[in-house]
Amino acid sequence: MIYRKMGKSGVRLSAIGLGSYLTIGFKLDEQASRETVRAAYGAGVNFFDTANAYNTGESERVLGKCLAEFPRSSYFLITKVFSPMGPGPNDRGLSKKHIFEQCEASLRRLGLDYVDLYMCHRPDPDTALEETVRAMEDLARQGKILYWGVSEWPAELMVQANAIARDIGARSIAVNEPRYSLLYRYPELNVFPTTAREGIGNVVFSGLAHGMLTGKYKPGQEPPRASRMDGEDTNMVLKAMYWSEENKRRGQELVQLARELGTSAATLALSWCLRRPEVTSAIIGATKVDQILENVKAVELVIPQDVGKRLDEIFPAPKIPGS
Repeated sequence: MIYRKMGKSGVRLSAIGLGSYLTIGFKLDEQASRETVRAAYGAGVNFFDTANAYNTGESERVLGKCLAEFPRSSYFLITKVFSPMGPGPNDRGLSKKHIFEQCEASLRRLGLDYVDLYMCHRPDPDTALEETVRAMEDLARQGKILYWGVSEWPAELMVQANAIARDIGARSIAVNEPRYSLLYRYPELNVFPTTAREGIGNVVFSGLAHGMLTGKYKPGQEPPRASRMDGEDTNMVLKAMYWSEENKRRGQELVQLARELGTSAATLALSWCLRRPEVTSAIIGATKVDQILENVKAVELVIPQDVGKRLDEIFPAPKIPGS
């Protein structure tokens, strides 16, 4: 395993992290969840990602039980706040009230005294940035969180938040969690350059584009049974963002390139994400032990220049508007 610094912070995260969206405490029961966590930890993964909203807290509860068998100092845990967690008007967003209450609830479910990093799951236009920044600083001073971060925030909002943090003597954003893959390269335009200037790390998610970059979805064919696209409860993002005959075709070209390198399409796709110096870690959402063992090979794969050029041709980078 390779460990990378999280932006300008001193902490180092494994280049592959294990996520829990739709998997731990949801599609996987407690025993299967424990097996995947053990496999990841055994492969050198020290970074685990969850959120209060994943299966309404059940993911946190199960992941906390799985991690309890390891020394607390040996892993880095992210959980998140923003999404609705109840019917009330204050049961959502990034107000100080909701942040404080959900941090306490997450700690109880996880069975921990503190989380390594507390993340704003999405931007909240209804709450002043200063209120959110101060809430995170207060939690850090209470010892309940060590760092704070954001997910899917635009570059300019991260810059504004860090400026506020400097003005009030608070901690700045330590890490950003953007969607990033061969099929979604938009962070290359503004997010990555901005985070590099601000000293913010990036732990990217959906590096396999919800399975579209594994090669299991083939042109002209229905999705395999029990795949993510086969389930009505889990296929909405995939259907909205990636599901097309063109993307299925490109996925098969990725399979062929990977085969020529003696690896899998998934491993090649994750290795491609890790080629960026701004990327601290790529989060995987594995449901099987063998998927984890295959995915962690991405840290060792060196993509030849000619293969990188071919990937750029198959999956072109987005253009800056007006260019």
